[in-house]
Amino acid sequence: MYSVLILTLNEERDLPRCLASVSHCDDVVVLDSGSTDRTAEIARAAGARVFVRPFDNFAGQRNHAQRHIPFRHPWVFHLDADEQMTPELAAECAGASARTDVDGFYVAPKMMFRGRWIPHCTDFPAYQARFVRAPEFTFIEVGHGQREAPDMRLDRLKTSYLHDLSSGGEEEWLARHRRYAQAEAAQYVQGASAVPFSELWSRQRLLRRRALKHFSFALPGRPFLRFVYQYVLRGGWLDGRPGLRYCQLLARYEGFTVAEIRRLRAAVR
Repeated sequence: MYSVLILTLNEERDLPRCLASVSHCDDVVVLDSGSTDRTAEIARAAGARVFVRPFDNFAGQRNHAQRHIPFRHPWVFHLDADEQMTPELAAECAGASARTDVDGFYVAPKMMFRGRWIPHCTDFPAYQARFVRAPEFTFIEVGHGQREAPDMRLDRLKTSYLHDLSSGGEEEWLARHRRYAQAEAAQYVQGASAVPFSELWSRQRLLRRRALKHFSFALPGRPFLRFVYQYVLRGGWLDGRPGLRYCQLLARYEGFTVAEIRRLRAAVR
């Protein structure tokens, strides 16, 4: 068996679906950042334990949970409220929880947009560390998200969780990605996300993807290049109209990041 952790902040719209997807689990924990809606009430009604901690960043929230929340099981699956576990993934996690030779597992999300899985323009499989041992596993903050600390031992799960990219509509998506752009730009300008140039040719797809993202910040016309990369080179056109619209939104996100990098650099001159 294993526990489930869900991070929340005003998630009364999406949380019921997330909770329903983990109803098989006997230890569901919600770490809330101070919601003012019915998030905590919905979580408790579904049998989840609710803890509250002011949000600093995603790695900070997850590490706090790993160290300070008394989970009932040594393995924890980390979810966000707009994500859902599948029965196939639940079964694989149950088997993987017997492993003692790793600290965690990468899991690839299936990104859903306007009710459709869009694998090509979201670079599927884009693995993230999500099924991990507590309290041993450590996350580090990178840009607007988190990844595993360098000394963590990881394997991969074959099945995926679902991530609904469009549950709040485009305006909410854009507002969220304006915040993400600020975090990405700040880390890039400070040099905190520097990676070796050699990782562009790494045998590991995950390392190549992270290196490409880092070095692309220096390219001119980054919003247009991101659209071409995702829609043409990565086959986003195969994802139909949802794929086209999502690639257009990604280009806007890159525009936010470019503008924020320029603003930060101008501020220190």
